[in-house]
Amino acid sequence: SRPLTPQAAFAHLSLAFRCDMFTLQQRVQVEKRARDAAEENIQEELGQCQAALEVGRHWGGGGALLGTSSPCRLGQLQVLLAVLGAAVKRATSAAEKLGAVHQVWTWVLRDQEMGGHDQHVENLKRHHMREHAELEEMKRLIQQNSRNRQ
Repeated sequence: SRPLTPQAAFAHLSLAFRCDMFTLQQRVQVEKRARDAAEENIQEELGQCQAALEVGRHWGGGGALLGTSSPCRLGQLQVLLAVLGAAVKRATSAAEKLGAVHQVWTWVLRDQEMGGHDQHVENLKRHHMREHAELEEMKRLIQQNSRNRQ
């Protein structure tokens, strides 16, 4: 196969970049939906735990439920659930930051890759110019030889 012209190489890279941007937007939307669903599920689970604690509190102060007569134990569980909810929010935030870092890293790698493609296009241009100069020189020599024969 013949090497691509600089224009064809640029068009090829431009199309690939546009396709990648489109799939990136789709991936971002999918990740947002997955994150929102996970957060909703966690909040629902925490809400169910809080509701169960409330039922336990109204059901004899939690003594039969927890194996202890201390209502203080229910308060401790509610505090632990609140701490767990805050930890989930921090973990979600940290996961989003990590995702952003990964995305930036991907862009850095892609930028470096594009630099390599730019260099390749420049090499193709130089090769084309050299071949063009050689062909012009051959053309000049052929014309000179044909004049000498006449």
